[in-house]
Amino acid sequence: MSNADNPAGAGGQSGERTIDSARGAAPLPASADLVILGGGIMGLWAAVKAERLGIRTVLVDSGKLGRGTSGGLLGALMPHMPDKWNDKKQFQFDALLSLEDEVGQIEADTGLSCGYRRTGRLIPLPKSHLRAIAFRHSEDAATHWDQAGRRFHWHVADQTPHPGWPDASFCEAGIVHDTFAARVSPRKLTEALGASLNAGRHVTVVEGLTASRIDGASSRVEFADGTSIAFGACIVAAGHQAFPLIEGLSDPPPQPIGQPVKGQAALLRAGADPDLPLLYLNGLYLVPHDNGDIALGSTSEEAFDEPYSTDHQLEDLVAKARALVPSLSNAPVVERWAGLRPKAIDRDPMVGPHPDNANVIALTGGFKVSFGVAHLLAEAALDAVSGRIMPVPASFLLENHLSVASR
Repeated sequence: MSNADNPAGAGGQSGERTIDSARGAAPLPASADLVILGGGIMGLWAAVKAERLGIRTVLVDSGKLGRGTSGGLLGALMPHMPDKWNDKKQFQFDALLSLEDEVGQIEADTGLSCGYRRTGRLIPLPKSHLRAIAFRHSEDAATHWDQAGRRFHWHVADQTPHPGWPDASFCEAGIVHDTFAARVSPRKLTEALGASLNAGRHVTVVEGLTASRIDGASSRVEFADGTSIAFGACIVAAGHQAFPLIEGLSDPPPQPIGQPVKGQAALLRAGADPDLPLLYLNGLYLVPHDNGDIALGSTSEEAFDEPYSTDHQLEDLVAKARALVPSLSNAPVVERWAGLRPKAIDRDPMVGPHPDNANVIALTGGFKVSFGVAHLLAEAALDAVSGRIMPVPASFLLENHLSVASR
């Protein structure tokens, strides 16, 4: 079934979600101390952090805030495997740990729920050789997941603690219960971040403007409708559309520094217990949400013809989910979603100043981990705006991605 069967339309945007866009009608100012391009999860967090710092900011989105790829369905906040620990895994650990308090503050400020819960994650072990690996990971988690006064576990059990979630036939060698993973509602979180901006004084939101070029020499963003804005600093957080904008700053332009990756997901009306852990097996995510719906996905397609339509690949995922949890066999699909996520050339998130235009800062990439790390990456981008050292792994830096592209 394609998006033609989905009343939400192409991209699967549900009519249930609302972000107060009253300020989105604001005209484009002539200039701003900070211009943020892109109102997805990265740009929204950057704008919220800029508001708290009192920076005169204009947030510009080509559509509506939070309605692009960040308006998807899953919201899985899963840590990397606890083995082979490195600075990237530590950064993600710190981000996933601190996100709980960040979401709590947004909920307190706005009175809106973000659908956040630290429910943990179950990983079935369908093959016998996986059990020994799982026990090694348990030892790794005991070492690396005991930080900042919080301890999380990687339990290895013989059977699932939630009968039928998943079916016992997938647990031949047992099951892992990771207590660190969490989930959030992408739409509720982006709505709450937008509401936080509406209540602020320093950020102007302009919607429906597509950036066509960043002129580094004149520190000006030009838009497809012929308008432009001068900036003191510009954070480029426009998802996969950020890549050509950043490439255009170099003469000659480098090889592509990133690409869009298509993802497809679905929502089942399941009446599930919202406290169930996330379920993960071989690239398939099942994420229970507060209303009992279960989001499932997602594909990672680097080649595609229709970026915003769902197809047989999603139907295959739905079939796999129903096999994994037979109680979902009669749960209707109430929404199908497809969108394009930003994958930087080195796969890691991309953040930091452009080497030839220090007042233009990238904030994109990380297509599989964005919701878990966006708040910390936004802080790093604002450090770059202020000329401070960014506390991020070296592989995340824009200059690293540009170097990889030049090889």
